[in-house]
Amino acid sequence: MATMMAHRSCRPEAHGDYWSMPIDFDVAPVRIRVLGCSGAIGAGQRTTAFLLDDRVLLDCGTGVGELTVEEMAQIDDVVLTHAHLDHVQLLPMLAEVACETRMIPGGRGPIRVHALPETLEALRSHLFNGVIWPDFLRIPSVDQPTLTLHPFAVGDTLRLGTGRATRRLLLLPAAHAVPACGIAVDTAEGWWVFTGDSGPHDTCWSMLAGIPIAQLVADVSFPNEQAALAERAGHLIPATLARLLQRLPGSIPVHVSHLKTGDADRVMTQVWSIDTPHRVSRLVREQRFEMAAAGDAVTDAVARAGR
Repeated sequence: MATMMAHRSCRPEAHGDYWSMPIDFDVAPVRIRVLGCSGAIGAGQRTTAFLLDDRVLLDCGTGVGELTVEEMAQIDDVVLTHAHLDHVQLLPMLAEVACETRMIPGGRGPIRVHALPETLEALRSHLFNGVIWPDFLRIPSVDQPTLTLHPFAVGDTLRLGTGRATRRLLLLPAAHAVPACGIAVDTAEGWWVFTGDSGPHDTCWSMLAGIPIAQLVADVSFPNEQAALAERAGHLIPATLARLLQRLPGSIPVHVSHLKTGDADRVMTQVWSIDTPHRVSRLVREQRFEMAAAGDAVTDAVARAGR
């Protein structure tokens, strides 16, 4: 079964130190599949979920429905950025599949759910309460539940996966309407970064400016005309993205996500008008990333948020 370790550590390494580290070619490449990346539903639209390799889900929106039952049965860990429904909606259904396929003699056992304490409490109170959905935190038994809950703090790193596909994940600070975080996955090419649902967060973008980034997935939910709504809800608009991208060195692939169905074209028109050296595009469902994996020689020292 997959292993998990969480810890906090010191400052981020310098870019030069990072790139001097050797790639471990015996480690399986990092593969990330976009199952859903929309900020609303509609024909062909799926809400946020990413599949890391074959064993880890990053958020659990309606995009999880793109997986087969056999693929769902292989999920060992789910990492949630926050408790909003578009990011947790299919966790109850995933739990039902897991109960039938994993909680049997010789099965893989419970799925571990990792999130901020406030997110885990929301799951206990509002989803797995025996009213909205059966309590898979106690099914099939209290001693052997289908889901186990594992709190983390912003600034922690997780080690998820097993063997050649063990990955380091960094939990980033975020500014949203509820407690939330972003997620960064370590690779030999730099960090694959998902900001999660977040407005501008100075500490987060200071951290991003100090680490090498292979790919950046950023939430830009609303057009510039809805700046006040975006600020209240904790999302970016194109004008704010433009300002934040000025803080990042080099030329980074930037993928815009969480677009609202009715405003998507207007948002992307405004995004594409940004004058930036970074390579900006729209994230799409079933987009896939493959990056060389960071071997054990690459340090996992990362910044503790706020330090």
